[in-house]
This record gives sequence, structure tokens and C-alpha cells, in this order.
Amino acid sequence: MNAPADQPGTWNLEPLRADHAPALLAFEQENRAYFARAIPDRGDAYFTEFTTRHHALLAEQDTGLSRFHLVITHEGAVAGRVNLLDIEDGSAELGYRIGERAAGRGLATAVVAEICRLATTAYGLTRLTAVTTLDNPASMTVLTRNGFTQVAPPTIDGRPGIRYERPLTPAT
Repeated sequence: MNAPADQPGTWNLEPLRADHAPALLAFEQENRAYFARAIPDRGDAYFTEFTTRHHALLAEQDTGLSRFHLVITHEGAVAGRVNLLDIEDGSAELGYRIGERAAGRGLATAVVAEICRLATTAYGLTRLTAVTTLDNPASMTVLTRNGFTQVAPPTIDGRPGIRYERPLTPAT
């Protein structure tokens, strides 16, 4: 990316599709070690069973229970992903990951702002939650910058964490 990652036109948020599979798998493989430094590793089975899992995510998305998105750069590369999980009663859990090449330039903050907007306008949600580990200050900053507040301390795969929440209004 030439411009800062948070500037309009440098990326698009696309709903997950079947044809995203090869690029998404390459993104996850390329960033596996990077992600494992801040969040629990997906494990080898994730990669060996990727095609089956990808089809299952698409089927889940078709039910409306979750919404999966890829962050695609203007060059066509996957820079990250952002998901709304367990959609129920106007609420969903936010999950996101930005690849190492795009990290540190405001992309996560911009992508979370955009998914908050979509959650309200396209999906009719009224509340988002998110969790992160205490040893992931970058994620805590992204959530705070996007209006999330701390509500409870969960444990994530045995690691201490923080739960965040953000009410959504039509104006967000």
C-alpha cells in the first residue's frame, strides 16, 4: 500500500465469498506466526481442513448467524479480516485480524469503524462486543478508539483478557 492504510480508496471491505478461499488461506499461512504472538494460534487442523471450514463459514453466513468480511487492498491482496459472530437479538461479537504487512498504519481502526457502520446500517445491529487478551495493547487501542468500553475480564485460551462493548445507534 502506498498511502496510509486508513485513507479512503486504499482498501475495501468485502463479504466473504467462495472465490476468496485461495487468497484467504495464503493470508492466514503468511501471518500465522505473527498472529500467534497476540492471539491464540488456530492450530494445524485449521490449515489442513481449510476448504471444509471455508464452506462451513459460507453456509453459516447464509443463515445470518455470522457475517464474515475480508479487507482487500486496492492491489487486490487480503490485508485482513473482520467478522461479526453469533448474531442474535441485535447483538454480535466482533473479531478482526490485520496482517503484519498492513499493521501499524491505522487500518484496524479504520476497518473496525467501517464494520460498526455496516453493523448498524446493513445488518440492523444495536450492540457489539469484543474480547482481547491483556497482552494485546494494539487491539485494546483499536477498540477504545472506536467507542468500545471495558465491561468484564474474560479468559481467552487460558490468557487473561478484557471484554469490550459498544452500543450502536443509527447515527454511528
